[in-house]
Amino acid sequence: MISSATLLVPILLSSLVSAHGWLNSVNIGSQSFQGNVPNASPAGSIIRQINDVDPVKGSNNPYLACGQNAQLATKVAEAQPGDQVSFFWVNGEKGPWVHNTGPMQTYMAACTGVDSCSSFDASNADWFKIQEQGRISPGGAWTMSLMNSGAPSNVTIPQNIAPGNYLIRHELIALQIAQTQGGAEFYPSCTQVKIGGSGTGAPTNDELVKLPGAYKDTDPGILVDVFSNPNADYIFPGPPVAAFVNGSSSASTSTSTSGAASSSASGTSGSPSKMCKKKKRAVVVDQVAPGHEESYSMIILRIVVNHSRSTTRQTWNVSLTTSVS
Repeated sequence: MISSATLLVPILLSSLVSAHGWLNSVNIGSQSFQGNVPNASPAGSIIRQINDVDPVKGSNNPYLACGQNAQLATKVAEAQPGDQVSFFWVNGEKGPWVHNTGPMQTYMAACTGVDSCSSFDASNADWFKIQEQGRISPGGAWTMSLMNSGAPSNVTIPQNIAPGNYLIRHELIALQIAQTQGGAEFYPSCTQVKIGGSGTGAPTNDELVKLPGAYKDTDPGILVDVFSNPNADYIFPGPPVAAFVNGSSSASTSTSTSGAASSSASGTSGSPSKMCKKKKRAVVVDQVAPGHEESYSMIILRIVVNHSRSTTRQTWNVSLTTSVS
């Protein structure tokens, strides 16, 4: 007889089809640019290719700048101040993005000392922030959730930015298991552009940061339980939005907000993400009720293991990675 524990094994291992994700494409103004599937044979692109859909974990991770082992892209997009940039993120099956809990942030960095960003080492970048997106409304859904229906995340290139070569770093931070240190999941990406125009806007020295370096694992926006008090102000990690972006002399208010998005993703909000399937990992539900922060995958796995221990007629082995997230 096949035990129920055995029947549950394929459910746990169904996560062989990965559902974390990556930046699949970018629209800049009227132009569209395709990215590369992680770890596939690359084609020409303006998006730096990563080699794994896994999140970057840890604030000191060297891949925090552009993603898992991100490689230089061969192309650079022409862009203008004021252009809208739309970031289309997908899951591991190239379906809509699955996470719905956490902020999205956009940084830029001048590609200094080189003729093109296609040869610029992101570890040398001095980043400044141009956008923060949190909750759509205080206590409500996060702007990230709009991408569950396939909508992009939009950002506007600063109207007065000085011309030159820039990396645009778009970052998603999934907070569904951020109640414990190291639980936050970072999904950074880097897109290479050359901006025209005659603007003079630039960040001040104290608005520039290194990545890694700008975050700590204990920052209140990284080590945080966003479920126990959804109406609490969310404190975005990293520097404030650079003052020149909004034409102001101070950006002091951008470090701590009511949690509302400073700029929304486009599209209509879809159903909240129910599960995040991960290669060789069990299932995780983003929206965990307060007081029940343990991931559902661990609960399911524990049930299966306990059942198998009490079953003497059948034994089975499950090979899972040690990190379930």
